[in-house]
Amino acid sequence: MQRFATVCLVALLVLGAACSNDSQIEALGTLERDRVVLKATADEIVTAQPIPEGTMVTEGTLLVQLDDRRQNAIVAKASAEVARLTARLEELRNGARPEEIASASAKVAGARAALIEAEASYERANRLLDQKLAAQATLDSALAGRDEAEAALDSAQEELLRLTNGTLKEQLDQGAAALQVAEAELALQRYNLSELSIVATRDAYLDSLPWNVGERVNRGSTLAVMLANSAPYARVYIPEPYRASLEVGMQRLVHIDGIEQPKKGTLRWIATDPSFTPYYALNASDRARLVYIAEFDLADGSDLPTGVPVQVVLTND
Repeated sequence: MQRFATVCLVALLVLGAACSNDSQIEALGTLERDRVVLKATADEIVTAQPIPEGTMVTEGTLLVQLDDRRQNAIVAKASAEVARLTARLEELRNGARPEEIASASAKVAGARAALIEAEASYERANRLLDQKLAAQATLDSALAGRDEAEAALDSAQEELLRLTNGTLKEQLDQGAAALQVAEAELALQRYNLSELSIVATRDAYLDSLPWNVGERVNRGSTLAVMLANSAPYARVYIPEPYRASLEVGMQRLVHIDGIEQPKKGTLRWIATDPSFTPYYALNASDRARLVYIAEFDLADGSDLPTGVPVQVVLTND
């Protein structure tokens, strides 16, 4: 309701200006500049604001620093994971060490010797059973010992074969993929760390720093507001009866308070919808109170202050 009343007041002022001079219809407004709003990407405490408000800054200048200790720890963890997986991939590429192969060979030799002994025990138990000098249980125990020795030898030979054949291609691919994932995570965390240093994204005028050093901000909070240092534009309210006669690219004279000579302005944008109640809900006389926001680029005037009242001449009379 308050916004509606405000826009209505603007519309009445516009119409009042239009009616004050029948030969020169004017749209009222102010000089504006492109606003650049920089927001927080994390819930952290403001630790520094090296540049005061009202200063011209260049692209890349640090404006606000957020506490980065937590993010530095996350980056360190991600970096350690990359180092671990790099070493693991190198281990897979190099294969088994000579000491491991020698150890596996020794296990094969030991398993072979154990099998020879087990086979001899089995043959001996078999002869004793034939001579009625041993029980069947003795033969069964010897047979189980021989089978166990054969299995141990097979296992030792397979382990030696695994070490001598090297790492499988699939294992190398898995190791490389795991390293890529870790590297991507490290890059992301480093980017998040850089986002805690709020820098100017273009040459501009530092208009506002809404937070103070020591305050904790929420993600998405506005940390800095900049105004472009280029020429301003006139942001005015066009009365409904003159909306249809305007097209983007048209030039009109712009009168600026405090400046004697008017400046040329080029219409760069005009709203397609009125600023309040839609026209189809109004009668013919009420529709005349509608206004449309429009913006006119100025040919020069980069030294003009923002917020100064302006009047754009809508007629060429």
